[in-house]
Amino acid sequence: MNSSQDAIVKDLVLIGGGHSHVAVLKNFGMKPIPGVRLTLIARDVQTPYSGMLPGYVAGHYSFDEAHIDLRPLCQFASARLYHDTAIRIDTANKQVICEGRPAVSYDLLSINIGSRPDINSVPGAAEFTTPVKPINRFVDKWHQLLERVLQQPGPHRIAVVGSGAAGVEILLAIQFRLQNLLQQDQRQDEQLEFHLISKSAQIMPAFPAGVARRLERILEQRGVEVHRDTAAIEVSDRDLVLSNGNRLQLDEILWVTGASAPAWLRESGLAVDDKGFIQANDCLQSTSHQDIFAAGDIVNVVDHPRPKAGVFAVRQGKPLAENLRRALLNRPLKPFKPQKTLLALISSGDQYAIATKANWHFEAALLWKWKDWIDRRWMLKYTELPAMPDQAVSRLDRRLADQDTLKEISAIAMRCGGCGAKVGANVLSRAIADLKPVSRDDILIGLHEPDDAAVVEVPPGKVMVHTVDYFRSFIDDPFIFGQIAANHALSDIFAMGAEAQSALAIATLPFAIESKVEDTLRELMAGAMVVLNDANAALVGGHTSEGAELALGFAVNGIADRERILRKGGMQAGDALVLTKPLGTGTLFAANMQHKARGRWIEDAVESMIQSNRRAAECLYTHGATACTDITGFGLLGHLVEMVKPSAVDVEIDLASLPLIDGALETIAMGILSSLQPANLRLRRAIANMEEAAASPLYPLVFDPQTSGGLLASLPAQSAEACLQELVELGYRKAAVVGRVKVQGKQLEPVRLIR
Repeated sequence: MNSSQDAIVKDLVLIGGGHSHVAVLKNFGMKPIPGVRLTLIARDVQTPYSGMLPGYVAGHYSFDEAHIDLRPLCQFASARLYHDTAIRIDTANKQVICEGRPAVSYDLLSINIGSRPDINSVPGAAEFTTPVKPINRFVDKWHQLLERVLQQPGPHRIAVVGSGAAGVEILLAIQFRLQNLLQQDQRQDEQLEFHLISKSAQIMPAFPAGVARRLERILEQRGVEVHRDTAAIEVSDRDLVLSNGNRLQLDEILWVTGASAPAWLRESGLAVDDKGFIQANDCLQSTSHQDIFAAGDIVNVVDHPRPKAGVFAVRQGKPLAENLRRALLNRPLKPFKPQKTLLALISSGDQYAIATKANWHFEAALLWKWKDWIDRRWMLKYTELPAMPDQAVSRLDRRLADQDTLKEISAIAMRCGGCGAKVGANVLSRAIADLKPVSRDDILIGLHEPDDAAVVEVPPGKVMVHTVDYFRSFIDDPFIFGQIAANHALSDIFAMGAEAQSALAIATLPFAIESKVEDTLRELMAGAMVVLNDANAALVGGHTSEGAELALGFAVNGIADRERILRKGGMQAGDALVLTKPLGTGTLFAANMQHKARGRWIEDAVESMIQSNRRAAECLYTHGATACTDITGFGLLGHLVEMVKPSAVDVEIDLASLPLIDGALETIAMGILSSLQPANLRLRRAIANMEEAAASPLYPLVFDPQTSGGLLASLPAQSAEACLQELVELGYRKAAVVGRVKVQGKQLEPVRLIR
């Protein structure tokens, strides 16, 4: 997580990771504004570049070449990345309502969410077709289509509804890719049937007739049947009814018709046009709300209407960033006038392109190379980011900050220590007012009581199990961090075979004005409550203070039957060793700090960390676990040694069977290790075959410190297969048998790592 010496005074929130917003992120990364906190709410952490989508489908680009990874870009901009979907804006309270997290407050808001095909006007289209936008959803469907064609014999019948540039390009790209793949598989004789449905008499009606003729020639040469002056009027499963009375039997229908906007923009009270697009002035500012801006396909600039094309979103990035900066600094906005005409480079699937601007047009293979050069150069602006000084936020553009902002920062910088560092009573009471901890009969005095301490009762015949964990945030989303911190603390209780009873929170909030502290605390504890309530652990109180960085921990009480307690010492020779979660959080987040981890790797790591170990612990106990621990800071080897010594056994770990988070091997190969790795490496003396084991690329991962890692348990070998099957059914998809327990030998090193 990026920290700053500047206190938080204003919140700039961006909805959507579109082409304009990536430019805003880069701009604010280069020149931050002191006291301004930047947050991106994005449905997908890797945003596709529309200009390279046909090339990606055709197989000319890899996934990473055609997508911008928003996570390192957000880190560069010191922006929080919230992986969620906005569903409404509460303009009165200045909050973005999201699908799966608490509301996000803003002082200034910008929207760049793109458009989608108008799919709801034709019966059955929403249910039985694949819209090409949002592009991320289409990419998933495209992979499914590829797999289906490769696994099933032909014929394969595919239609594209919509004959604009996007529809024609995507059809030709799909045809090129499928023909090549079938040829490689020696299945070139299988029938590939393509249909293009054009509502107008001329395909690509927004372009000159000469451009349409060139592409019609290419479509004819490649055997595509074009249905001109014909509309799709009804869709059912594998069936498309046309306005001329024809009915097509199809295997796949792609929808690339005119653009539409989501209804929630209108429902939020924003001024929109008759199609639902946000109406904006020449400064890209909403005509109805001065604190909301918009760009890209989702906006209709009232005085300068333009077609829905990615090139306009790209060009709007710089003026949008400039006007957001001016609005934050209380300066006059600067009008922006988009270009009237654009250069369009339309690809035909096979590394060939047609260029058109105004009334001229021509075609050549060289034009595709030119387009490829332009697209790659644009992508490099957001994938190869310059190194910035650690204190860039404190030093850059401080002179530009308005005086009110600087006064608020100065006042916050004079915060006291000791009890004076506590979060104010009013802020605290408002932030926790909506928290609803689970109700338990054994909690006598809890969170919402005014007393100085909580009072819990130990049920008859039970023993108390106590643990505490606390660490600073390594991720910029307080809601997600709250879940991870709570899971991490509870895992100690579950590893002991106990049930969670109560929890006390210890939180440090970054310096900020009261409203920002309140927002952060509310999001943080909302995330924690998701986990605590799921575990039936009552939040009974806690302590808050202010500091330089966000941090959270919990002191957790658990209860257990004395005879049910699981300990580290208890492994039996012949037992199998089961690990419930994959390894790799240490190296991945070290890479994340260096902006070298791909966003999807971090998303996989987060998914693992927010998964509770509660059900896994119950499963392990049911299948006769003899010993158990959770894998955290000391890494797999460190915690394994803690089990081996009191059990008086040896163990053998199969390195090849270790489950890994996606990307962990790649970051290890880069030489990126957690700062705790050197300390953990000292435990290598416990390895009997260290020289042999060190030759494996997996070797460093046995020392990798884990946050909210999995449970490692020994259980009778005959129970391992059934236990593993149940763990997978419970959602622990990468759970694995990773080794076996052996009779203690004469050697001093109790661990053997086999390759």
